Amino acid sequence: MSLAHLIPSLEPRIVELYDKHRERATKIDWAYHEFLPLDDLRNDPNRIPKLSNIVYASVETALLTEVNLPWFTTHLYAAFKGSLEVMVDFVHTWTSEEDSHALLLETYLLLGDNGDHGRRARLRREVIRQGWASTIESHFQAIAYTAIQELATQIFYLRTAEIADNEDPMLAKALRRLARDETLHMAFYRDCVNLHLHAEPNYIYPLADVMMKFEMPGSGMPDYRERAELLATEGNYGPYEYYTQVIDKLWKYWEIDKLAPDLTIAREKHKELIKYHQRLGRIAARFKRNNDAEMQAAGD
Repeated sequence: MSLAHLIPSLEPRIVELYDKHRERATKIDWAYHEFLPLDDLRNDPNRIPKLSNIVYASVETALLTEVNLPWFTTHLYAAFKGSLEVMVDFVHTWTSEEDSHALLLETYLLLGDNGDHGRRARLRREVIRQGWASTIESHFQAIAYTAIQELATQIFYLRTAEIADNEDPMLAKALRRLARDETLHMAFYRDCVNLHLHAEPNYIYPLADVMMKFEMPGSGMPDYRERAELLATEGNYGPYEYYTQVIDKLWKYWEIDKLAPDLTIAREKHKELIKYHQRLGRIAARFKRNNDAEMQAAGD
């Protein structure tokens, strides 16, 4: 059996996960105009407030990630080529559900006259033109990568909604709605990974590489490093949130500590991943302490 491929005998259970996803998605079906204050805007053109720098940067960063949907779809479709049919079906469903995300964010910024629209349009074109260079090497790594990416995106939206609450509750509500989509998508991929790890613990080998080398698909956008530093230091999303709410959460769900691979290379990767997890936890804790101290000093 190749650890690159999905396990054919698990297909019926993956189909069950897909059916559950479609049932849940149908119950919360939505259209992006529902999360824009259109009625209020007809009476008050200034209904949408001007956003602070940190909230605007968060929304724009999310937008510049979401607009790359054509490339994400292309690479995921290619990644699952020759895999289980249900995975290709899910990519089609996922694409249709993700399609409204960038529309909602862009329309919100336009209606509220937030940011430099010309600059944002240029950034958007640049991001789409450069595309997304996928590091996914196998069917299994595709589901592992996407599980992490979807959870990270969900947490990012929720964290942004928290800081947007005081500026525009409607924006916060929209961001939480986007997070619900990401939650459903994450759950499907997360549970697919879980099925494989507990059917064959040696899948920890390809999983380890994905977890230790993970980068968000938006990491290629202009000024990404500066954006990431701003969002982290302003208390929105950084190393602490990534560790505690993404990596450690999946770690516990997948019960990685309890896995017992029997292939030598898998056992070595398991040990390496455990050390990585511990190191990432120390980095997150140190970042949190330093950031809290700086914020306290700024308040004094």
